[in-house]
Amino acid sequence: MPRTARVYGEWGYMHVYTRGNGKQIIFEEHTDYIYYLQLLKKYSSETGVVICSFCLMENHVHLIVYDPERKISQLMNRLSSAYSGYFNWKYKRTGHLFEGRFNSIPIESEDYLLRALRYVLNNPKSSKICRTEEYPWSSYSRYGHPDSFVKTSVFQELIGSREEYEAFIAAEYEDCPELEGYTKDDNWAKAVMRDVLRIKSGTELLQYDANTRNDALRLLKSRGLTIRQIERLTGINRSAIERA
Repeated sequence: MPRTARVYGEWGYMHVYTRGNGKQIIFEEHTDYIYYLQLLKKYSSETGVVICSFCLMENHVHLIVYDPERKISQLMNRLSSAYSGYFNWKYKRTGHLFEGRFNSIPIESEDYLLRALRYVLNNPKSSKICRTEEYPWSSYSRYGHPDSFVKTSVFQELIGSREEYEAFIAAEYEDCPELEGYTKDDNWAKAVMRDVLRIKSGTELLQYDANTRNDALRLLKSRGLTIRQIERLTGINRSAIERA
């Protein structure tokens, strides 16, 4: 089957997730984390993808990035290739280190951006490894540091001071599902519509002729939208969508 095209949002922010093949460990010791971060800094600079937050766990990685030029695939492909080569050489192994393509979800609201930040940084706490502020392989301590390759200015604008940031991260919150189990909400569905149909609003489909509209409806369904989402976002009744 052909690969599904990656979905990008209009805002430019993305929540990115990749993990070891078969959930295997991808960081064996401290030097591995350090090398991965060196590569992340190098390739983010080369591609222009801004790293806003990160958390490196033993068998997976979370990133929040700003990527208005849609260079995230370049970044992740270079990063995965270089790190896999290093890891396989160091530990005398062969084969794929990472599990398929990386996952990404466009972030289309300030609310989700903040929830994603809190979720990403709290991974060590959620996994019962240590307190969030004690974990050395996340960007938690880089908030507001001008000399860091991690650019936190968007969070500073939304959250405020260092004290407010620490309180925000520590506050009780509803889970933000991992990307592999992420509920594809209406913000995601709107981003798909814009990306594959080149429309600003789903209601534009009401102006299409029947054949063109049905082709568009089938395409949206094939990209993972539910019939209920399509009905809600386009204004087309359920029976018409089901017939298409």
